Formats: sequence, structure tokens, C-alpha cells
Amino acid sequence: MEQVKAAFMTMRPPFLLLTPICIGLAASMAMDHGYGINIFVLSLIFSCALLAHIAVNTLNEYLDFQSGLDLATKRTPFSGGSGALVATPSEANWARNIAITCIVLIVLIGGYLCVTRTWLLLPLGLIGLAVVIQYTRTLNTLPWLCFISPGVGFSLIITLGSFLALTYTITLDALLIAGISFFQINNLLLLNQFPDTEADAAHGRNTLPIHCGATIASMILLVSTLSSFALIAVLIQFKILPLNAYWALVTMPLAIVSCIGAFVYGFEIGKRPAYLACNVVVALVTPTILAISLL
Repeated sequence: MEQVKAAFMTMRPPFLLLTPICIGLAASMAMDHGYGINIFVLSLIFSCALLAHIAVNTLNEYLDFQSGLDLATKRTPFSGGSGALVATPSEANWARNIAITCIVLIVLIGGYLCVTRTWLLLPLGLIGLAVVIQYTRTLNTLPWLCFISPGVGFSLIITLGSFLALTYTITLDALLIAGISFFQINNLLLLNQFPDTEADAAHGRNTLPIHCGATIASMILLVSTLSSFALIAVLIQFKILPLNAYWALVTMPLAIVSCIGAFVYGFEIGKRPAYLACNVVVALVTPTILAISLL
């Protein structure tokens, strides 16, 4: 049971909720475009996306434990990893093996979808696989690529890739709607990196907060936040989103609160996890409301 619990925790289960939300948004966009939903195909898409999310989480846990970063990190409910391998170091290989198994399954399922749906999925899949494998080793040393990698992974690869697999095409409408989550999911990782800057810098990482400092990183957070909500308003104005998508703006006050927390507390924001929680709620609730509005 100890092995099972440790392995399960390295998947970071609370964060996996983002995957079905992204898939749900893609399915809603497909139905809004007049396409029927093939449940078998949707289940394969969901499985592939969830495996990718688990793979990047478990690989990150394993590599951070191996490098000693997890031992130096001050964990919060939203950053610093699960701590499962710190508590049970003998189970580290479980995390590595789970990541490898997930990657193999991703290749098999993704290959099947390319063959049976459209080969246009192949470049998206290869980019997604590269993000999964290289996130911890490489992307965390390249501040701007690290900043956009979650948005690319979840909004462009998972959401747009799912839309492509369901409809055989990518439309400008779908790209713009996915762009809303692109900004917010980038912000999700960005703010969660604030409490880890000292430990990350000591272990060779160069995330955007380390590279730019707290003030500029907070300004980037604010600009990205305002861009996401401005895009919602613009898409409603041009009738790409329905009028009831204005409900998605209810998360804007929470997003602003997160930005205020970043400016006021900087890298000490981890001591006030409520600000991090607001940022998480924005990234999860906004695309959910958009999906419902499209339905």
C-alpha cells in the first residue's frame, strides 16, 4: 500500500483535473461547429492526454528527487511537488517506470489516432511528446520557453489536438478560444514558480521569475491575465463566442487578486497560498464556463 500511495501521489492527482477540462472544451467547440462526438475516439483522446499529464508529472517528480531539488524546496499546496519521494525515497523507480509506461502508451494511442483520424495530429503529438520528456531537463533552463510550455501543452496540443481529432480540421475560431486558456495556464505555472525560485536557481534552473525578477514576472502575469479576459470580450463581440460566455468573466476578480498578491509579496507568496489558489481556480473554472456556454 505504501508503494501504491507513493506512486499515486507522484502523479499529482489534484492537478490532473485540468486535462478533462481541456478535453471538454475541445468537445464543446466541436459540437458548436456541428460535429457529432464519437465516444470511442473521445475516450482515446482523453486517455492519451491524461497519460501525457501523468507522464510529465511523474518524470518531473523523479528528476527533481534525483537532483536533490525536492529536498531543498519549500512545498505549498500548489508548488514544490508532492513530496512523496522525499517521504519514501525507495519508491523513486516507481515514478520513473510510470513515466516510461505512460510515454509508451502515448506513442501507441497517438499513432493509432494519426492512422485512423488524420496525420495532421503527428506534428502536434511530437511537440507534445517533446514537452513531456524535456520539460524538467531542458525547458526549465529556458525561461521564455518554460513560461509558454504549459499553455502549448494544454491549450494548443491537448485542446486543439482534440478538436482536430474530433473534426479533422483546425479553425481560426477554435484557435482563438484555445488562446484564452493559453494565457491562463501559462499563468498557472508562472505564479506557482514564485515560491520555488531560490531552490530552483540553486539547482541550475532558469525559470522566468529567476530570469526577470519578481516585479517583471508579476507584470508579465498581469499582462497575460488581462489578455485572456480581453480575448473573451473580443470573441463575444465578433460572435465567435456566444453572449452567455460573459459569465466566464466572473473569474476575473480572482485573477486580479492573484496578480496583486504577486506584486505585494513577490517570491514570498508561497506563505499566503490563498493567492495561488485563486490563480488555480481561474485556470480551471474559466474554460469550464466557456465549454458550458458553447453547449
